[in-house]
Amino acid sequence: MTEVRQSLLSIYEKLNNHYGDLQWWPGETPFEIAVGAILTQNTNWKNVEIAIAKLKEFNILDPKRLFDEKEERVAELIKSSGYYNIKTKRLKTFLAFLHSEYNGSMEKMFEEETCVLREKLLEVNGIGEETADSILLYGGNRAVFVIDVYTRRIMERKKITKKDWSYRKVQKLFMDNLPPRVELYNQYHALLVNTGKNYCKKRPDCSNCPLRS
Repeated sequence: MTEVRQSLLSIYEKLNNHYGDLQWWPGETPFEIAVGAILTQNTNWKNVEIAIAKLKEFNILDPKRLFDEKEERVAELIKSSGYYNIKTKRLKTFLAFLHSEYNGSMEKMFEEETCVLREKLLEVNGIGEETADSILLYGGNRAVFVIDVYTRRIMERKKITKKDWSYRKVQKLFMDNLPPRVELYNQYHALLVNTGKNYCKKRPDCSNCPLRS
């Protein structure tokens, strides 16, 4: 076992023992997960939950109904997520892609091979690597490791990665050294997010961190 693999598995074991099963990402359908992945950009999840609840309340959390709804109405309903006008346009752009490529069907979209679908998603304006990979992992159950600011921060502080590493280089480190299991990638990412939020903040709380040893 390589040193990097051992370190990654050790971090997972410590965090998993500390938090237990986090059952992330919350969402009743792949489409809801995709919408959440777009709305959660530059905001916290509580604000996204409010926005998604509003879309459900008005019965438009559906690919066709959301696509047909006026932008002004959508922006009003997702206001809690911040940057709501920009995010409305991003949702509409994703929906236009979903309809033009897959007749509005998430099921058909996920029939694509992972690497092909990832490249197509990245061509959609407003969908970057983290958002695309969140849709693939949590919405499509694809073994793609999601990299975010918390993952980077923790790995840099543990001297496993460096600040100038690209998204793909950090991602490759995880995917080359961990078994390609959706459940593992799901839980590991959730563990890192919670550790980043609670302990490994910009001003870290190292004395209480489950990784302190």
